[in-house]
This record gives sequence, structure tokens and C-alpha cells, in this order.
Amino acid sequence: MLKKVTLLIVLMACFANSFSQGDFNISSKSSDKIRFKLVGNLIIIPVQLNGVDLSFVLDTGVSKPILFNLANIDSLQINKVETKFLRGLGGGAPVEAIRSKHNYLRIGDAININQDIYVVFDSSINFTPRLGTPVHGIVGYDLFKNFVVEINYASKYIILHKPEQYVYKNRKKHQTFDLTLYQKKPFLTGEVKVGSEYIPVKLLMDTGSSDALWIFENETKGLLPSENRYFDDFLGKGLSGNIYGKRTKIGSFRLKDFELNHVNTAFPDSTSISIARKNTERNGSISGELLKRFNMIVDYKNQKLTLKKNRHFGAAFSYNKSGIIIEQNGVILVKERKGRSGLGYNDNDNFNVHVETVTHYQLAVKPAYTIVEIRKDSPAEKAGLLKGDIILRINNKESHTLELQHVISYFKAKAGKMINLTIDRGGKIMQVDFRLEDVFKQKELP
Repeated sequence: MLKKVTLLIVLMACFANSFSQGDFNISSKSSDKIRFKLVGNLIIIPVQLNGVDLSFVLDTGVSKPILFNLANIDSLQINKVETKFLRGLGGGAPVEAIRSKHNYLRIGDAININQDIYVVFDSSINFTPRLGTPVHGIVGYDLFKNFVVEINYASKYIILHKPEQYVYKNRKKHQTFDLTLYQKKPFLTGEVKVGSEYIPVKLLMDTGSSDALWIFENETKGLLPSENRYFDDFLGKGLSGNIYGKRTKIGSFRLKDFELNHVNTAFPDSTSISIARKNTERNGSISGELLKRFNMIVDYKNQKLTLKKNRHFGAAFSYNKSGIIIEQNGVILVKERKGRSGLGYNDNDNFNVHVETVTHYQLAVKPAYTIVEIRKDSPAEKAGLLKGDIILRINNKESHTLELQHVISYFKAKAGKMINLTIDRGGKIMQVDFRLEDVFKQKELP
């Protein structure tokens, strides 16, 4: 049975079902360079699925390509083979999906003519609103298993190298780490500093998460957020629902000689990560906000990872100090000025020429940025903001003229910065002001 589907995306940790299928291959050359967008610390690459151009997140945390939020595009055909139930991060129930075989998937010049994919029809699973840019799926293991993948976060490109033709060079300032593959996902070992002690941790390398570091609470190992030095927060959305937990900063995180201080760290609640805890040796994840500080060479075949610091390495770790989460949700109608025209006429009595200018306007449909989460006791909550409020202006900027990530960046500015919002609450226009607060200002870091 053929179904015509439209693809938008979601990000989440996924599942480990294994099925035999074809491989990616580059036929005429030894490597291929592909440009990507870096949005919210996530790598978004162009792909072609069954002849349709789409965008996928490159996600080392997934074992099979997945498509989500299927509507509005009639040109893509998916062959329904069988129904599956998938379970990922989040506290909700598994979601229904179809497994489809024999799909054509192309990434740059790399082609797989026999690709398995999973398609989720639940329209509520859609991460595009939280990124503010169209994304239609995720791909991970099936690409990494066939190539040595060079990821250049600084210049925003990846290079797919044929493993049999790739030659490692002796490069200064590079360090190589062992990778362990478990259920088709890569793990590496680092150290977190708790108090004065460095504790070894085994972490999933997860390019499909925008945070810096997740640590699973473990009292035996001493992996706990310091008392009164954290706040409860929304951490993200997974395949099985929303993820909540505690946000804090750890003293430092170390990968051999690479050391980063005051790293943003989340301790997800146990309900949200029950599926991840099935790997009893896992202590958490190292993700996009931390990984983007390196350029890397990922080699699944030889199970190793090579890192080099890039220009992002020394940047401070920022976090949302407002307490609100926004999505690009729905549209608003705005009046745009389209330029001026001149109208001239003669004054016959005085032999003067008069010119009048007329400004033209037209109505346009623009994205609406809606508040979907508010942290308890945050500056935004104290100022009276509510879920469902639509942000029309932020610090004298029309919100519809800004990309979503630009709007979010206002909330990551320095503590004390004044935020002025014009909001639409059910048709009522309101002004709301508050200052960003450093949650840790009286919570000295360990």
C-alpha cells in the first residue's frame, strides 16, 4: 500500500531495532564534502528521499532514519511494510510507526538504494517549531557506519571519506579517543569534576541533542547536582514526550587534555530516561553545545574519535535566563510597507510643481512565536507571562523580522539585561518588562 506523505521533523533519542539492508556508497571519488546549517547546536544536512529534497538532522544518537509529522507534500511515496511501536526519551507511551523498505536515500554524492526508514504519523511529534527552520527527519548510524565522517563545526561542513582510502595524518593539537558502539550508538569516556574530585563517566556522543552535557543521577558514583545549586527546568522533547530535569553547572568537564569549565549540565528525571538507563554502564550524554567546540573525525569502523579545538572552544556556556520556551507556532497577519511612489502636478497660477509621496502597504503572513513553557519562579512568570502568549515585539524589534534562534538569543544575554516584550494574549495587546536573572548568582559553583 502506497501512502503519499509530507515530511517535517523531530529530534529524539531512538531505538535499536536491527534489519539487514543496503549500504551508502560514493561511486566515483574517495570523499564528498557537504555543507550544513547549524541551528540550535544541531547539524542540518540536505538529503534526497525517493527523489524529494528534504532536510535531516545528523544524529549519532539514532540507529535508523525516521520521518515525522506527515502532511502537505504529495510528491513523496512511502511503501508501508509493517507497523512498529517505537519508544524513546520522555515519559509518555510508545508511538506507532511504519517500517518501510527499499527506499532511495541520497546525501551529497552518497547513495543508498535499499534504505529502511521509519515513518511516524502522529502530528504532535514535530520539532520544526522549536528550531524555526524546516527539518524533515533524522539520520545517524546508517551513514556513519559506511564512512569516516569529518565534521567541521567551525566552517559548517562534513566530509564523507571512504574508509578504505582514508589515511590518518599526524596532526598537532589533535587527540584521539576510543569509541564504543552499543546498539549502534557511539560512547566515549570523559571526566566530570564534582567538588574537588574527577569522576569518570561513560557518555553517549549525541549530535542530535542541543544541550551541552546530560548526567544521570547516581548516588553511588557521586553524580548528583549540588544541593541548592540547580533549578527545575524543561529539557526538551523526545519521541515519547517532554523531558524535564534539573539544570546546573559543573566545575569542569575533561576529555584527556581538553578541559572546559563551568559547563551547562542537566540531570534528567528518571521517568524521562527510563529507556536510556537500560544501558547500565551509561552515565549520560555529551551533546551539541559542547561538541560544537571541536572539529572531529568520527570513525565507526575503527571505533575511534579524533578531536581538535576550534574557535568556539573558549566561548562561555550560556543558558535561557528568562524562564520561557517559545515555538514558531502558527502565523500572524502583519502590515508591511512596500515603498513609496511620487505624484506630481502643476500649480498653473504660480508655475510651481508639487510632488506628494504615497506609502504603499500590504498584508503579509508571518510566523508567530508562541510561549509554550514557563519555568516556575522565573523572571517571565513573575512578570505575568502565560503559556499561549504570542510575542509581537522584543526590545523594539518586530519579532516576525527575526529568526527563532535570534529571538531565543535575547533570553541568553547577560544577567540584568532588560527584556521588553509586546505580546498578544487572545487578541489583547500587552506590554511586559522583566530583567534576566542569573539563577546561580547566589549559588556558588562547586
